[in-house]
Amino acid sequence: MHLRRYFSLKAFPAAWVFGFFLGTASVVVAEEHDPQSPSTAAAFVQAYCIECHGSDSAEGEREFDSFSLPLTTEQQLISADEMIDQVTLKIMPPEDAEQPTDEERVDFVSQLRQEIEHTRDRFESSGGRTVMRRLSNREYENTLATLFDRRVDTLGLTADFPKDTTSHHMDTIGESLVTSGFLLDQHFQAASRLVEARLGKPAVEPQSWHFTDNFRQYEELTGAHRTVFKFEFLCLYEQPNTDTRQGGYGHIEDFLEGVPVSGLYDIEVNAQAMHRDTHYAAEIFRIDFSEPFQLAVVPGDATKGHIHYPQAIEPILGTAIVPDDQPEWLSFRVWLEAGQTPRFIFPNGPYESRASVIETNRKYKDEFENPKVGVSRTSLLREGELPHIKIGEIKVRGPLAEPGGSKEEVAVFGKDGFQEDNALEQLFAFGQRAFRRPLNDADRARIEAIYQTRLSEQAAPRQAALDTLKMMLCSPSFLYLSEITAEDDHELLPYDLAARLSYALWAAPPDERLVEAAESGRLTDPAELRSQIQRLLADERSSEFVNGFLDSWLNLRDIGNLPPPRKAASEYYAENLPESMKEETRLFFRDLLRENGSATNFLDSDYTFVDKKLAKLYQLPERDSLRLADGFQRVSLTDNKQRGGLLGMASVLTVSANGVDTSPVTRGVWVLENVLGITPPPPPDEVPALDSNVSGAKTIREKLEKHREDKTCAVCHRNIDPLGFALETFDPIGRWRTKYPKSKFKNVAAKVDPSGSLPSGETYQDFSGFKAVLFENRREPFVRNLIETLLTYATGRHMEPLDQSEIDRILDRVKADDYGLQSIVEEVLASDIFRSR
Repeated sequence: MHLRRYFSLKAFPAAWVFGFFLGTASVVVAEEHDPQSPSTAAAFVQAYCIECHGSDSAEGEREFDSFSLPLTTEQQLISADEMIDQVTLKIMPPEDAEQPTDEERVDFVSQLRQEIEHTRDRFESSGGRTVMRRLSNREYENTLATLFDRRVDTLGLTADFPKDTTSHHMDTIGESLVTSGFLLDQHFQAASRLVEARLGKPAVEPQSWHFTDNFRQYEELTGAHRTVFKFEFLCLYEQPNTDTRQGGYGHIEDFLEGVPVSGLYDIEVNAQAMHRDTHYAAEIFRIDFSEPFQLAVVPGDATKGHIHYPQAIEPILGTAIVPDDQPEWLSFRVWLEAGQTPRFIFPNGPYESRASVIETNRKYKDEFENPKVGVSRTSLLREGELPHIKIGEIKVRGPLAEPGGSKEEVAVFGKDGFQEDNALEQLFAFGQRAFRRPLNDADRARIEAIYQTRLSEQAAPRQAALDTLKMMLCSPSFLYLSEITAEDDHELLPYDLAARLSYALWAAPPDERLVEAAESGRLTDPAELRSQIQRLLADERSSEFVNGFLDSWLNLRDIGNLPPPRKAASEYYAENLPESMKEETRLFFRDLLRENGSATNFLDSDYTFVDKKLAKLYQLPERDSLRLADGFQRVSLTDNKQRGGLLGMASVLTVSANGVDTSPVTRGVWVLENVLGITPPPPPDEVPALDSNVSGAKTIREKLEKHREDKTCAVCHRNIDPLGFALETFDPIGRWRTKYPKSKFKNVAAKVDPSGSLPSGETYQDFSGFKAVLFENRREPFVRNLIETLLTYATGRHMEPLDQSEIDRILDRVKADDYGLQSIVEEVLASDIFRSR
């Protein structure tokens, strides 16, 4: 029995909606349909439903006096599907009402299922087509990087764009990706910046810069650096992810104007790791001294904000390990945009240098000839062992010539570069790649008109071509996943199918092989389509699908939006845990995808992937053996009852909390929506918000029990809360706990009670038991939700009632393959729904 039904229709009463997640069952469907046979369904409704759902009472806003077969409206179809779920799961009739026999239930459900199958064929969906949608901001940048064959994140093209509107966390829904006049202007500015920076830049001979002094830094460091170093060293004292930013960013004071043009530059840095063997207590610096110090390069722009502070555009351009024993030259080849200057950071450096200096001065004052209190670091630098990275010289050379021409030049104009006599054909060729389809006569006419207009305005031929290029990058044919399939056609034409497939799996335009399959017409052949799906999945570019889908399905993009207090969870910041949290989930998904592992591993698994940081957060044995250089490793959870599956991952546990505390309600809703696929309706306006703070002897469970005394609240909370109680064994960043934090007012730490009872009768005593209930009794609804979510993400529209039969068929096919994740993705992308306009 498939339980996921129309979760996006929030107007449904809670009593009906929540019934969908409470279990699984199978029904017997009659083999033949006879609409003239006596209505078992009508008799059942009269006997067991009318008392509560007659015209006089209509509990849950459902009135069945007029219910009859055959079904004649889409709303009746929806109601019939709801009734099947409720009766099959024994949610209705309620436990205090007269109950039908099992035979009566089977007869009722069988007749409704039979009628539904026939009714669906009589309806046509009013909106079961993908709205022509705009590229999301991430797809836009990824598309430009693909077309121009170089990363574009150094430009921050979408930094000032309005944030994409999501729908149920999805950033691919056409109806949500609206366009405004402001956004169109931003698109033009972005296109102009990109084209001029990469293709319109003046020819500049390589230059060399060598910096050996005047290394001024954050204001608070000025006195100590003048006194001790005479500004001859650039020093990094802490990682950039702090509040103080005291020595987190090292810049070159004599190079604030940055590089003259965008291009590749070689940077050499003479650096040494100082006092990694310090005798000062490691807890002062909150750093792992067993790990070598790291140095990284990020861009900076003195015109875009304080050069010592984080800026909107600062992707990591290069990293290196810093030697301990003596200074050595470290080399980086990086891409810098015109006006950008290199800055240096200490990614695994001490956390909040100011606090560590204060504590070191206090604790080790007897070791200094002239001890100072507070944030003074003069004595520490002269006489002490303050851990830091010290840079003595910096060399910069560039822009470097690229043999055969720049990547952008080749990508746009070909290996021979811009050819004035062939300019239009070059623009047409690029237009076909940018528009993701063959150009028609109207396309060519518009491109030629823009080019000729610029020539008539006395623009040089190359500049006219660049200006035409800018306008092409603002065309709806580029900004939108437009479809040339006719409105009346049901199945996508090959080029439209190629674009939909490539954006689903790569968030980028089709490559040459996919275009060739579309051009030949082979792509619409089911065997060829499956072959292309497998090829795209095997390509490393499918990481865009993994990242984008997990951000949407599990809402991982919101990790960090509600961060914990720095004092309560300093490791969250000091070790950049959000990135490790997301990477664990991505690697787990990729592993299942590559091996075609069962999607039920998402509910519970005996392995996961961790780096040193997560191993420490999870208190795994590997925390003592892993090194940062090892990256992520697969680890066994066979004997571990605290982890396993999505619900044991810090990413999920963090995004389902509010940063400060946890709530069974918040996490229960997260499980309901993301695992079981049901969106609960909002609470009534008259219901006050529940204070989730645990104070004194009042646990959150006790507060919820009192909250449920209100019948208005009980109907929702009896279904939500049991899904969150087991997750109370994790704090807001996913650390295991058995007690809540002590109250500010009483020295009492309330014990966590992770047990629960679902309305369907299953009980569990702890987190492990809860996962067992999901794994044993909720596998099918979970996988069905996963299928529907994948279809929504890939097609750019939410699924509708009339899509459910096809979803059922996909579920039946993958069930035979033990719900293999690769099989699920392949079946979704080969489905009629995905291939339809």
